[in-house]
Amino acid sequence: MTTPARTIEVKLLDPRFGQEWPLPAYATEASAGLDLRAALETPLTLQPGDTALVPSGIAVHLADPQLCAMVLPRSGLGHRHGIVLGNGTGLIDADYQGPLLISVWNRGHEAFTLQPGDRIAQLVVLPIVRASLQVVDTFADSARGAGGFGHTGVR
Repeated sequence: MTTPARTIEVKLLDPRFGQEWPLPAYATEASAGLDLRAALETPLTLQPGDTALVPSGIAVHLADPQLCAMVLPRSGLGHRHGIVLGNGTGLIDADYQGPLLISVWNRGHEAFTLQPGDRIAQLVVLPIVRASLQVVDTFADSARGAGGFGHTGVR
């Protein structure tokens, strides 16, 4: 069963898209994220502990207030090279129309060089549930109750 496709407007801010680089796309039929590239003019070397704001070369406009997009790290870059997002996760609101900039952080122990066009993050489009807050004095009992962080043990 496939999920119905949604159309999202995208502006190409870098002329290399469609020429040298493909448009952001899903790598496989079951991929959740669209690959985002480093739209750099020259290679960028990140020393351990360095951060940089890297242009993706695109801007998106979701337009639908029932959607948001999240910029997530690529697991291979994070695991093998320590390259993750400097802000953990980037949240793109439906009304944002500016360029997508990717905060990258080298949390590894060796320098890593990003090349122009490298796939460095992924964009996942998600539905939004709008919640209203109701102030209460007590909660109804649940199986977990007030058990906090790590309360279920190590394994």
